Amino acid sequence: MKKLPLKNASFRYLEQSFKEWLDVQGYADVTVYNMPTQIRELLHYLESININHIKDMDVKHVHVYYARLKERSNTRRGGALSNGHLNKHLDALRKFADYLRQVGRLTLPELSLHNEEEDTAPPSVLSEEEIQWLFKATHQTSSRYHYDSRRVESLQSRDRAMLAIFYGCGLRRNEGVNVDVGDIDFDRQLLHVRKGKNYKERFVPVSKTSLRHLQEYIFDHRPELLGGSKAEALFISLQQRRLNGQTLLLRLKYLQHQTGETSLNEKEIGLHTLRHSIATHLLQAGMPLESIARFLGHSSLESTQIYTHLSGVEQQKEQPFTNLRKHARTRLHEDEL
Repeated sequence: MKKLPLKNASFRYLEQSFKEWLDVQGYADVTVYNMPTQIRELLHYLESININHIKDMDVKHVHVYYARLKERSNTRRGGALSNGHLNKHLDALRKFADYLRQVGRLTLPELSLHNEEEDTAPPSVLSEEEIQWLFKATHQTSSRYHYDSRRVESLQSRDRAMLAIFYGCGLRRNEGVNVDVGDIDFDRQLLHVRKGKNYKERFVPVSKTSLRHLQEYIFDHRPELLGGSKAEALFISLQQRRLNGQTLLLRLKYLQHQTGETSLNEKEIGLHTLRHSIATHLLQAGMPLESIARFLGHSSLESTQIYTHLSGVEQQKEQPFTNLRKHARTRLHEDEL
């Protein structure tokens, strides 16, 4: 509900102040962006019932608002909001209550709102053949392009770099968005993930083919997108700024459509699908679960266990993490990936 208007100037100020507070607290960029937007819906509801000052809000208003939220439809896809989406709103409400208390605006009693049970269905995974289709699609032209050949080649090269980062390196959406050119060590064949989940850093090994795609993009095509900009971001938009996650997702959807493969086009995929896919393929190639956990940046094996169900492969004994490239090459075709 990003376009909900707030008539009350104090509520507009409150939304901005909450955003700045989250930023100062060190929350991830996606949290700093999303939570104030979710709180705007609460503030809009308060206006609708003639509450125009935050001090007049009571916990009962939050409960009624949340009950209404559970009944409203999804503005993008129709139907009710998913439990996962509702839980994100709950997180925002709890954090907003913390903010109000800490800045001395309002102290609310405990909200007593419990998280909804989320669907535990396994994530979607693409086959190795489907991954190859996506890479091949980056070499196809489309009538939607209205740029000269150099600009088209730059976008296609950026798409291959995107697949190299999110599939080849298994990065999360926000991790990939925040990669800078200086984070890639071509000599050591490593990618430094500086903004991982829960602020954890890690080094990810990069295959020779992924390095080739990244080198081609960075040295041959990225300057075309940069223009005169000095941006450090790996992924550059046509406006010479860091590309955001939504645009990267749209590029992936575009490649999916470009494959022309019905079986692939019927799947609901996102950037995280690429991450799930490389994890599954590495496990199928014989990579030990412990090494895959480190590769993905999981803090425990519990999050990685799901891939044993997706692949149908029994867990392997732990082997050195440096063997990851060897395991990847035994299964994946480097001329395509």
